[in-house]
Amino acid sequence: MPVYLLTKELVFPPPEGASPEGVVAIGGDLSPERLLLAYAQGIFPWPSEGMPLLWFSPEPRFVLEPSSAHVPRSLRKRAKKGDFEIRCDTAFTQVITGCKRAYRPGQRGTWITREMVRGYERLFELGYAHSIECWMNGVLAGGLYGVSLGGMFFGESMFAEAPDASKLAFATLLGNLVHWGYDLVDCQVHTEHLERFGAEDWPRKRFLDVLHRSLAKETRRGKWTFELDAVDAIAKLREG
Repeated sequence: MPVYLLTKELVFPPPEGASPEGVVAIGGDLSPERLLLAYAQGIFPWPSEGMPLLWFSPEPRFVLEPSSAHVPRSLRKRAKKGDFEIRCDTAFTQVITGCKRAYRPGQRGTWITREMVRGYERLFELGYAHSIECWMNGVLAGGLYGVSLGGMFFGESMFAEAPDASKLAFATLLGNLVHWGYDLVDCQVHTEHLERFGAEDWPRKRFLDVLHRSLAKETRRGKWTFELDAVDAIAKLREG
C-alpha cells in the first residue's frame, strides 16, 4: 500500500487511508503547526530510529473516557497518605526527559528523539502541551505529558521512579478532566497499565467522530493548575 510523503505544505491525507499498521504519512517536521494539525485529525508522530518520521492513526484506537475511568482502592489509600504533591506544568522538560529515559520492557531505545523533545517543548511554550508531575520530598518521582485540544487530552508518555507516582499523576489528571468536562483521553495504542484504568479499543471512525465534536469546545490553553487535589480528583472516579 502506498504511503503519503509529506512536503513543506501543512497538510495530511485522511487518516481513514492509513496502512494496516496505522501509518498515515511519512516525512515532514515536528513544528507546532504540523503537530497541532495532526492531532486535530486524529494523527500522531511516532519516530523510529533510522527511518523517516512516521505519522500514525491506528485501527483500533485505545482511548479512555474520563467519566468512565476507575481506580483501585489501594490507589485511593495511597492518595490519602499525602506524602506527595501533584503539580502541573512546572517541570515539562524534566518530565519528557524522564519519559525518554524510562526503561520499557520489550523496547529497544526510545521514540522520544531530540526533535520530539524540542517539538513538544515548543507546544508547551504555546500553552498546548502539559506535564502532570508527582513530587515527593521535593523530588520529581514521576509523571506524564500530553497535548490538550478542545475537550480532548492526547496522552503521550509517562514514567515513574517511585511506586505509584505515574498512577497518582494520571488519576489526578482524570479527576480534573471530569471536573472540566473533557470528553476523551487518547491513549493511542493498548497498554495493560491504562487498561486497568478503564481504557478500551474503539474503531477509528468512532474515535474520529468524538474527536471532531470535541474540538468544538474551547481549548484550555496556557499553564494548567488543577482545581482538585489528588484526593478530591480520585473521589470523582469509580472504584474498580
